[in-house]
Amino acid sequence: MTDERIKRLAKMLVEHSLFVKKGENVMISSDVGAAELVKELHKIIILKGAYPYVNLSLPGMGYTYMKHASKEQLKKFPSISFETIKKMQKYIGISADYNTREFSNVDPKKLAFRSKVAKPIGEYIVNAKPKIYRCSMDFPTNALAQDAEMSLEEYEDFLFGACLQDWKKLSVQFHRVQRVFNKAKFIHIIGEDTDLKIIPHRNSFVVDDGKENMPGGEVFGAPEKFGVEGHIRFSYPAIRSGVDVENIFAEFKKGKCIKATADKNEKFLNIMLDTDKGSRFIGELGIGMNPKVTKFTKNLLFDEKIGGTIHLAFGMAYKECGATNKSALHWDIVKDLRKGGKIIVDGKVVQQNGKWRI
Repeated sequence: MTDERIKRLAKMLVEHSLFVKKGENVMISSDVGAAELVKELHKIIILKGAYPYVNLSLPGMGYTYMKHASKEQLKKFPSISFETIKKMQKYIGISADYNTREFSNVDPKKLAFRSKVAKPIGEYIVNAKPKIYRCSMDFPTNALAQDAEMSLEEYEDFLFGACLQDWKKLSVQFHRVQRVFNKAKFIHIIGEDTDLKIIPHRNSFVVDDGKENMPGGEVFGAPEKFGVEGHIRFSYPAIRSGVDVENIFAEFKKGKCIKATADKNEKFLNIMLDTDKGSRFIGELGIGMNPKVTKFTKNLLFDEKIGGTIHLAFGMAYKECGATNKSALHWDIVKDLRKGGKIIVDGKVVQQNGKWRI
């Protein structure tokens, strides 16, 4: 029998996150490990009178491609996929990792190169006009549970608990924080080995209340491209393509990361930051606010939502935030402010030790 929580989640995705309407084309792009959720989504979308299009990936296909593709194959733009996506009004992306470390031994230069080639697809999904309403989420798997140091049952409880909340009620809280940051002229972040000054792009902050990501639980905006100064020591490992980069320190001058070090996989870190001209600039400042996400799980979709944390994204700025930094890279890395951290807006402490003062 299908877990009732899967049915509730499918209904929430279709009705709250994407508000699917009759006659719309809806893409479900998923790993096969999330088949139960895909089937529920497929059914509800049909009952709405819309047209589901399902794209499933099998375990190991991504690794096989990145390991064995020739340079010519890596250079080829996936035009068929792009043309299909352009016919969609709604998009649901579901990850169900069977192995979160499968790219650990793949040449990072190949990963960065392919990312640049496929960049227009991601940009289109995020910034298309007319807008494609999209939502991304993860489905509980043993691989994700192992990374989070939980049993599968514990991880299921954690994931469904973080997702199945009263998003209308939470949205009121998030919008209160959004209003403060949208008025800000200057943001100062202080923490362990961290003193970072940010000039935010005016009125750039957006609420994530479970529409574009599930779970939601953040308020995010963009700095001015050249408006980041200082340094930051990130609290948690940054994981990209299955590669752990640990104890990252970054120093900024006139917006650009002029120094990036790490205790583990420092070379990988700098290869990613050298993806293109925009990848050493910050495209996003995010503030974690999900009350049910309190523990680091090595899964960014959840970790960037931890209440009392902030995250910075190297690279691409979202057009919905109004900023202009462009890059094939968008890499979020999390800083915990719950012990000794402060967020200061225009000279006023608005958060201390992860607790709001607004």
